[in-house]
Amino acid sequence: MRAVLDAVAVIFPVDCAGCGAPDRALCELCRARLSAGIHRQLIADGTVAVSALRYEGRVREMILAFKERGRTDVVRPLSRALRRALEAAAGGCSAPVELCTIPATRPALRRRGYRPVELLLRSAGFRAARVLTVAAGTAQQKSLGRTEREGNLQGSFRAARAARGRTFIIVDDILTTGATALEAARAITAAGGAVAAVATLAFTPRRVPDAVPAAVVRVPVSRPGDIRA
Repeated sequence: MRAVLDAVAVIFPVDCAGCGAPDRALCELCRARLSAGIHRQLIADGTVAVSALRYEGRVREMILAFKERGRTDVVRPLSRALRRALEAAAGGCSAPVELCTIPATRPALRRRGYRPVELLLRSAGFRAARVLTVAAGTAQQKSLGRTEREGNLQGSFRAARAARGRTFIIVDDILTTGATALEAARAITAAGGAVAAVATLAFTPRRVPDAVPAAVVRVPVSRPGDIRA
């Protein structure tokens, strides 16, 4: 396999999306960073949020390369990490659940040309239900604090009436303050649905709510079939 990768690197030169090392989409060291354990927090309404990675260092560079610089050649390794979070989140559910993604804004979709989370889900073998839509415009979240983010997002999502009676895991790429997931959960419950958990590829360590000990939030490994297609 290494010989094949070396040959491909000669024909199609590429740098590591995590550290910039030559000849690999991801070098072995950066690829190893994607196999970390599961992290659990609670968002403000008490919903469990399960994340696969810490959004810092080389992991942050890999995700930014995928989301903002068109590096879709790292989809497969990133999708494996997201799958771990999904299976852990689904394993804590007593009944089958569906996946629901955060809707992309039109400017973001035009800029990227693809929906990052949905691309990761397809690579991981899952698909999401189209339940949420954008109901109102919001300001950029990057420079806002936790309280400001919650206020900025309030009322920004709407869930379809078809959500009634269905249970969802909300899926996103990065958990920062939890404000986006909180607003998505509000919209789903307002439409008569239920939210079992939140699953994200990564979380920002310094900005999410305090981590919850595993002894308090028990999210075991999922059994096959817990997530509805």
